[in-house]
Amino acid sequence: MQNSVAYSRFAKGAARFCGRPRTFALAMAVVLLWLVTGPLFDFSNTWQLVINTGTTIITFLMVFLIQNTQNRDTEAIQLKLDELIRATQGAHNALLDLEELEEESLDAFKQRYQMLAAGARASLSAGEQDTGTPEP
Repeated sequence: MQNSVAYSRFAKGAARFCGRPRTFALAMAVVLLWLVTGPLFDFSNTWQLVINTGTTIITFLMVFLIQNTQNRDTEAIQLKLDELIRATQGAHNALLDLEELEEESLDAFKQRYQMLAAGARASLSAGEQDTGTPEP
């Protein structure tokens, strides 16, 4: 538990730091410095290996930080949507936690809502309104 809290704190801080314009400018400066030093090192294989290795390591590590941030954001959005569904009178509470369902169950819900949307479009074409709750 303590390790996950520490990692989460680290990931949040690293994501904030890496997403700043100054960090991007620093990365650009490193690449430009590498380019400028090319003639000094005769554009050698070692010179090329330095940038390739550095960018590979940074990219590898950033994938995990980005995934952590995306997972956390997605979970927070899902919880907020669940709360909106729960708090909305007339909403279907069966839609809470929908992201946890298997593909077949999701497809059944999707088909139901596609039918509702098609009916609403038909109502609009007929000059009727498409607002309200379709259930009696």
